[in-house]
Amino acid sequence: MKVRAFNACVQHVLVHEGGFVNHPKDPGGATNRGVTQRVYDGYRSRMKLSARSVAEIDEDEVLDIYYRQYWCQVAANDLPTGIDYAVFDFAVNSGPVRSTKFLQRIIGATPDGAVGFLTLDAIERHQNEHGLLHLMNKL
Repeated sequence: MKVRAFNACVQHVLVHEGGFVNHPKDPGGATNRGVTQRVYDGYRSRMKLSARSVAEIDEDEVLDIYYRQYWCQVAANDLPTGIDYAVFDFAVNSGPVRSTKFLQRIIGATPDGAVGFLTLDAIERHQNEHGLLHLMNKL
């Protein structure tokens, strides 16, 4: 596992995620540090913990959710440096399947929403990693 990569990427993502918000025009609803109430409810249930407001989320929970729900779901450990961050950040904002499909479309892989061997091979064949990063960040 690229622990250092996750730690570096998550710190960059958290810079932009801020604290607790519950804006009526935000479709995600109540959110804290980029974690929606819906995601937090699922996490707390899975961990056999009682439900509580996402306003009360602690740092360890945020990191665990980011790792399990986003980093692992987009197979960021298998992605090149830079691409791992872009795909992970997109996943936090739009969901892991949407992020993965976007990457797959850019590299010419079948957009099935799962990073597997074919997607990883297509990334390796992509001649211009900087161009790929540019396209990923053009959201």
